Amino acid sequence: MEVILLENILNLGSIGDKVNVKNGYGRNFLLKQGKALRFNKQNQEFVDKKKDVLNKKNIESKNKFKEVAKLIENKTFTFNKESKENGELYGTIKPKEITALIKETANAEVSPSQIILKEDLNKLGSFVAQVNFHSEVQAKITIKIDKIQSK
Repeated sequence: MEVILLENILNLGSIGDKVNVKNGYGRNFLLKQGKALRFNKQNQEFVDKKKDVLNKKNIESKNKFKEVAKLIENKTFTFNKESKENGELYGTIKPKEITALIKETANAEVSPSQIILKEDLNKLGSFVAQVNFHSEVQAKITIKIDKIQSK
């Protein structure tokens, strides 16, 4: 499926680029989220005319995300969880829990889909996660998992 991008997308392209993507990705993500249009002459002309507006909008969102990234960059977020004797947790910490903790402690809005985990958070220790706000704005955070101290 050929689409024209309406915003910069990491590892895909920039505003106005014509790219080839798989049908499911194009239909279910790019088109549905308003990040792209199907490629045809009218859409190409539309994007060429609106490119300045789209670039301005892109810069505004990038600056907004830079502010949020500054709030959480290199910060450590600590979870206290029950664990087994070998240090494994009874469950896995999900991005949704991480975003709730970030909102509570750093007062920053992050969506679960922006958090990239390299491994499952299912044991005690420290883990590094990346938060992708924008194709040009990322932040690294540390997630520390401690054992709940029994009384």
